[in-house]
Amino acid sequence: MSFLTRWDDDTSRPTFGSALRDAAVRAVLPGVGVFAVIVAIGLVIMGPLRGFEGENAVSRWFQDRRTPVGESITNVMSMIGNTEYVIAVAVLVALVVLWRTRQWWFAVVPLLAISLQATIFVIATAVVGRPRPTVERLDPTPPTSSYPSGHVGASTALYVSFVLMATRIPNLAVRRAVIAVCVLVPLAVSFARLYRGAHHVTDIVVGLANGIVCAALAWGYLRRDTGTSADGSRDRQAQSRA
Repeated sequence: MSFLTRWDDDTSRPTFGSALRDAAVRAVLPGVGVFAVIVAIGLVIMGPLRGFEGENAVSRWFQDRRTPVGESITNVMSMIGNTEYVIAVAVLVALVVLWRTRQWWFAVVPLLAISLQATIFVIATAVVGRPRPTVERLDPTPPTSSYPSGHVGASTALYVSFVLMATRIPNLAVRRAVIAVCVLVPLAVSFARLYRGAHHVTDIVVGLANGIVCAALAWGYLRRDTGTSADGSRDRQAQSRA
């Protein structure tokens, strides 16, 4: 079964209990490993690398090139990664997908992606505790530390999950347009957070990685089986494995 076509190869309806169990085993449990890797990298930055202070030069480079127009544009770009915006968009899209497909187990993919990312991000920032770049920040920053970037991680988890969902759009032109926009959004948020002095480069890179992995885990959270009957229901053997 292809990773991208898994939701089309098996459209059978799982029980809520089996879906919850699959999410715990196939998304949350691997997420613990992702968290461990992110924290380990952060502790290396704050320990042997002594905060990787050379990255402040990149932040100062962006600061020296700020303009009123750039500040206005990046303000909008940065807001796309705000928690309330990400949650609102995720819920809205999940409801639309539920309405169009009647598949709640598929509609929850973006919600699972951002929830997993947020959990990893919040705990990792508390453990690592990296200071923000030594430049003027254009945004009021949350009390969490700089590493990893929550704005970037959240927008990446959300929009990469949209990219994966968009692969099911039948119309080729619409599918390509949606995918292109969804790829550009987290990159725009990443640039804005650097430009506005909120994060170091490594904060951004690890935030991107966190979001991508969480989206992939959410996409593959539910066990799927190619042995389905014509009406889309699983055979008895597949049901026994669910």
